[in-house]
Amino acid sequence: MYAWEGGPALVQTVDFFTPIVDDPYIYGQIAAANSLSDVYAMGGRPVTALAIAAFPQDGLHTDDIAQIFRGGFDKLREAGVALLGGHTIQDREIKFGYAVTGAVDPKRILTNTNARPGDRLILTKPLGTGIVGTAIKFGRASDDLIDRAVAQMRTLNKAAAEVIANPASPHARSVHACTDITGFGLAGHASEMAIGSNVTIEIEAGALPIIPGVLEIASQNKSGGMNTNKDHFAAAIEFGAQVSDERRDLVFDPQTSGGLLISVGAESADQVMFSLTKAGIQAVFVGFVKPPSDKRLRIG
Repeated sequence: MYAWEGGPALVQTVDFFTPIVDDPYIYGQIAAANSLSDVYAMGGRPVTALAIAAFPQDGLHTDDIAQIFRGGFDKLREAGVALLGGHTIQDREIKFGYAVTGAVDPKRILTNTNARPGDRLILTKPLGTGIVGTAIKFGRASDDLIDRAVAQMRTLNKAAAEVIANPASPHARSVHACTDITGFGLAGHASEMAIGSNVTIEIEAGALPIIPGVLEIASQNKSGGMNTNKDHFAAAIEFGAQVSDERRDLVFDPQTSGGLLISVGAESADQVMFSLTKAGIQAVFVGFVKPPSDKRLRIG
């Protein structure tokens, strides 16, 4: 974050990844939505972007490359972001994303380090995109499941950010912390929020929103990222005995263009939820913030 004297602060982020779907246009859209997400999680407004791309010298049609860029550009335009340029290199593996610059009120920057005991937790998108992405690679995902996951990954977190960062809202000040759920999965990002805020986070496993059809394929579609997240975060997590193996896997599942995890004061949580729902967001209460304990994340 860089604060200009007398003006808004600048926030910058960068993200890119390999294709998660076969359609090049949709891949471009997902990559753009994912790249913008960090700015939204800070309560900011993305303003400009620079494309970052890597393509093989042979084996990829120029029309496919054009569709990747077109998909990304159309999603940036939906977000009101100006594409200023970018840089492309040759690589054996396709990669695409953006470096994004956003503006945010320096007095109202949302971080993942200010959750407070008594807060309620809201999640704005269902989980499971990593499991679906793995299933797509091995031809184990149905068309309906792919369509549901793609629709979610293409959806910007713009509307949710506008609700929780709206200076005109009497309830926006009750939003204490926020993070987007991406590569570390819900377990990793919630753990970071708990540690950074010096609290314990309790997640209700049965309340977690899940892309329909994901639990049925979870055991056969575990990504390498899921296992890495388990190795890194599991020691600090306490699971209830009733939490199924599939739901345990789900919280470690790395998400692409995932939703926002919002920590909001209990006195205003219902009003914030109402505003999110009114904005067309399928938000769900998923847990609570408690005083610090030996385990920083409890899932029961």
